[in-house]
This record gives sequence, structure tokens and C-alpha cells, in this order.
Amino acid sequence: MNIKIAFYKGKGDWKNKLIRWWTKSPYSHAELVLPDGITWLSISPLLSSTVAAREKKVANDNSWDFIELGIDKEQYRIILDFFEDTKGQGYDWLGMLLSQFLPCKIKHKRRWYCSEWITYALRIANVIHWRIVKIYDRRDLSPGVLYSIAKEANERQNEQEETL
Repeated sequence: MNIKIAFYKGKGDWKNKLIRWWTKSPYSHAELVLPDGITWLSISPLLSSTVAAREKKVANDNSWDFIELGIDKEQYRIILDFFEDTKGQGYDWLGMLLSQFLPCKIKHKRRWYCSEWITYALRIANVIHWRIVKIYDRRDLSPGVLYSIAKEANERQNEQEETL
């Protein structure tokens, strides 16, 4: 079974441009695509946004890049449990901004930004190994950083499959 991480690189609005400029990345947003290919989990950077599931059908849209990761049934269950535990929690504007300016990570217990939520979900489910993520040592979990983490995890999975 596979999940995908969708990385938004489309034109977007001023927030997308600001996030790309600030993080020096082509990506301004990320979402977790469940194995059904239609259910996307994330939180968007709007003032009233919360962690939620949305149904999307994206076909031949050059606005998104995808990285696919293999998961088992237990990892999938853990991701869904994490989603249920965090569903409805708000966007962490303060934590995201302060973590960029201060030499430490600022994290609100019940608030998230998109790539941070996905990173935590994948780490908790052990889809991404702690040695790759090192959440305790990262203050920046921007979409571009998540892309690098997911790409490394994908490469590790591919190497493991080749040795089997």
C-alpha cells in the first residue's frame, strides 16, 4: 500500500509567493494523499483553517509534485489515528513564524502548519525513520524541508526493495 505527499508548486496567491521566497523552495504547501488517491489530509494556511480531510482529484496538474512512500496496514492505521487525534486543530502561525526568527523551535501543542503535521504523522507511524527526521533537532519543517526528507525516505525504501 502507498501514500503520497503532494507538494504545491502552482502559482497560488501572495501567501504562496511569500512562503516560497522565505523558505527558498519551489513548494509553498503540502498535503498527504491517502491510498485511495482521493482523500487528502492537511491544513491550509488560512486564518480559520484546521486539520481536515478533503476530497480532491488531481489529474495531469503541473501544480503538484508527488513523492510516494510504501506503508503497511499498521502504519496506515497510526496515520489515521493521528489524524483523528489532531482533526480540527488550528494553524500554527505563531510557531511557524517564531521558529524562523529564533534559534529554537516554537511549537504549540494543538496547532500545526501543513508540512509539520505531515512530518509528525509520518514519523509517528514510523514511515520516516527518526534518524532521517530528527524532529527534536529541527526548527524548520517547511514544505521544501519535508520534500527533502520524503525524497530521502523514498530512496531508502527503493534501496531496501532492491536488496530483497
